[in-house]
Amino acid sequence: MIPIIVATRNEGKVRELAALTKDQDLPIQWRSLRDYPTVGELAETGDTFQANARMKAAQVVELTGVAALADDSGLVVDALQGAPGIYSARFAGEPKDDRRNIAKLLTQLEGVPAQARTARFVCALALLLPDGREVIVEGTCEGQITTSLRGDGGFGYDPVFLIPALGQTFAEIDGAEKNRRSHRAQAMQALIKALPSLLGVDKG
Repeated sequence: MIPIIVATRNEGKVRELAALTKDQDLPIQWRSLRDYPTVGELAETGDTFQANARMKAAQVVELTGVAALADDSGLVVDALQGAPGIYSARFAGEPKDDRRNIAKLLTQLEGVPAQARTARFVCALALLLPDGREVIVEGTCEGQITTSLRGDGGFGYDPVFLIPALGQTFAEIDGAEKNRRSHRAQAMQALIKALPSLLGVDKG
């Protein structure tokens, strides 16, 4: 089995990965940073989602000598020239606060008509192996920013991120539907397709 550290202490993310790859017959043992308590805070000073994801994975590989998978994600709003982007989690400053972030976003979009409130969630995943092999993939989910909060599910910007085809925000749809459409799901599917080749597993 090939151990791969997911650069998070969130065991839920690790279980999600394990479930997604369970039927792929891949020789992977997913681990989390909980298994490596000596790994501290990871720097993410890149200027793109992909750069930050790769930077975090590279730090884990360097500190542990074990393959690592890291992600970076956020919200890109066209009317704000791509903001909040890589600063999505701390858009309204420290400490991180979803409600303050949303309030700042809606304030900056005041007066912007619906057709110009286009946005997308972006997720970049970077998997690095100790021998230098790597794969970086990206997933996106297109939507629009509402003028007020809708729904009480999800987290982050979900209550103001509308999926036009559904007429609902991410906070209004059920978890299974969100997971099927989300930027993270799209990135994960791209990663799963790339894993056999990267790991040298013959899927033929």
